[in-house]
Amino acid sequence: MSKTENKVKFGLKNVHYAVGTDNGDGTLTYAKPVAFPGAKALTMDPEGDSSPFYADDMKYYVSYANNGYTGSLEMTRIIDRFRQDVLKDYYDSKGVLVENAGAKTVAFALLFEFNGDQQARRHVIYNVQAGRPSVSSQTTESSKEPQTESVDITASPLKNGIVKVSTTPKTDEEVYNKWYEEVYIPSGAYNEEG
Repeated sequence: MSKTENKVKFGLKNVHYAVGTDNGDGTLTYAKPVAFPGAKALTMDPEGDSSPFYADDMKYYVSYANNGYTGSLEMTRIIDRFRQDVLKDYYDSKGVLVENAGAKTVAFALLFEFNGDQQARRHVIYNVQAGRPSVSSQTTESSKEPQTESVDITASPLKNGIVKVSTTPKTDEEVYNKWYEEVYIPSGAYNEEG
């Protein structure tokens, strides 16, 4: 594994999701990650307001709230398994996928990576909720242009305050290599003075 930080990032691949189960105390336990092929774009904007404090006739101190992220995940197609696992659509007795307004969606972890000039940087965003995708398409003209589907997603901090994690050049090689086998849960804090 490279010990040098990336200078650039590009691309999006290896999107996975892992369904979370509420433990009843505000914590989540995650199932084995499921591959979610066909990633086109991911946009996550930070949520949280700034709170300026004025003293000495100036902005003396500013604090920022970290309320997670909101954004969208664009895929070539929202796979039926995601619709079942997360959005709680279901098959009827004739094999027809049914969306029900009373369904309660579930929280999940979103795993993915961005390529870089040194190595791919892997991420997990915890406590994600997804909205329903739009229904749209258009007629085929002189060439076949694939259509995409997007879901709006919101990530909220976990009970312990953690929102997301990302690999770095310091990441243990075994952790990096097994990133998509189970959802990484951070251990103790580590700070390096430099």
